[in-house]
Amino acid sequence: MQNRLECLVTYLAALRQGHAVLLAAGDRPDVVDGLRAAWNPDIEVAAGGEVVVHRDEPAAALHPDLALLLSTSGSTGSPKLVRLSWDNLTANAEQIAEFLQIRETDCAATTLPLHYCYGLSVLHSHLTRGAGIALTDLSVVDECFWDLARRADVTSLAGVPWTFEMLERSSFSRLDLPRLRYVTQAGGRLDPDRVRHWAQLGRESGWDFFVMYGQTEATARMAYLPPDLALSNPGSIGVPVPGGALEVVDGQLHYSGPNVMLGYAERPADLALGRTTTRLRTGDLGRIGPDGLFEVTGRSSRHVKVLGHRVDLDVVERRLREAGRDVRVAGREGLLVVTVRAADVAGSACAGVDHGAVRRATAAAGHVPLGAVRVVEVTEHPTLPGGKVDLQAVLALGEGDGGHATHSESAAAQGGSVARMYAAALHRDAVPDDATFASLGGDSLSYVEVSLKLEELLGDLPPSWHVTPVGRLQEQADLA
Repeated sequence: MQNRLECLVTYLAALRQGHAVLLAAGDRPDVVDGLRAAWNPDIEVAAGGEVVVHRDEPAAALHPDLALLLSTSGSTGSPKLVRLSWDNLTANAEQIAEFLQIRETDCAATTLPLHYCYGLSVLHSHLTRGAGIALTDLSVVDECFWDLARRADVTSLAGVPWTFEMLERSSFSRLDLPRLRYVTQAGGRLDPDRVRHWAQLGRESGWDFFVMYGQTEATARMAYLPPDLALSNPGSIGVPVPGGALEVVDGQLHYSGPNVMLGYAERPADLALGRTTTRLRTGDLGRIGPDGLFEVTGRSSRHVKVLGHRVDLDVVERRLREAGRDVRVAGREGLLVVTVRAADVAGSACAGVDHGAVRRATAAAGHVPLGAVRVVEVTEHPTLPGGKVDLQAVLALGEGDGGHATHSESAAAQGGSVARMYAAALHRDAVPDDATFASLGGDSLSYVEVSLKLEELLGDLPPSWHVTPVGRLQEQADLA
């Protein structure tokens, strides 16, 4: 589902008519193909609005409460879906609208994809208050986005951590946005010093900065940090949303409330199920402070967030192993580490590891930028005394010198070529001189990686580099 009017109207009409809707990234045919094969939809609506009716009667029985299906693993292509009811959607929209104090006169820009639960929650919470939506797929680094924001009197912006990285690299702090009332952040942990930075900037500029916490399994939001506490408690996720409850059980955060999903679906037969979940075990480790504020201290499962998208490490590892590679995968916020034995391809016991190939395969399996992947060659994978994989040791290897050497390997291979760097980062076979980052389909996920590498090549990053032809950028690189 793309940020286009025809997609939005189709989505809302389908909900209104009582259909169970499965949202997918319209610009990711591989993800769409995987969902189609796993779930056998009755009707498909393409990004351009074209409707394909596969059958007149449902292929699978559907529970009457089922309204929306979303992937639990961001863009990893994991077949597990979250089952959400109409009550879930309306409850969380009201919860968000209440703590953000959304007004009928507000207008939110679609800074995030609408198939992503965070982006969708912005839509739902504003529509439930009769507020406006500035529908766009422009990047926040595009000057045209800010022209639109001013024309539409945008009052709120939403972003994940990489959004704020982009904003800091642009001239956001100098923009004239007189109608801006609040900025929200979710989709992964923002470093406490950056929370302080944005909270202070908001205080000086006249808008509020909300740090929020949530999961698709809770429709979207579970907690928020009141703006007046952000400077003094920048590492906190705050308090539960209105009508919700958080508690710490055996060190893990549990959530209950009217926005908790009906349950998971792993096969078409599960779509007939009613509620199978009443309390959500978030998988996050946490604690509650004496001031009543909650804090996330770690993750207990094999999921990590990379630039705002949750990645299933088991899925990534399985796909690499299915390709014949002897690997172990670990990760943390913003980083995937892969240890691979020299005999990484079946039948080639003496072969060396093609680090670039492993990085590309990992990036493709997890749908993350190449810059978020580090590969470390080992003779044996680290193990614990009981024989299990030592995931902390795998992660430590990637964060050490070996990981950094691998991380820089692609830059050396590029040999100073802007075209080759673009091709590697954007998974293109060839990049012509007249191509731009925008024309090649570069998105916010790849923006940070490409901008950093381009700055290394050019010395200084041009303000409109993302719409500057590769040939012109190469001329600047040659002079650097």
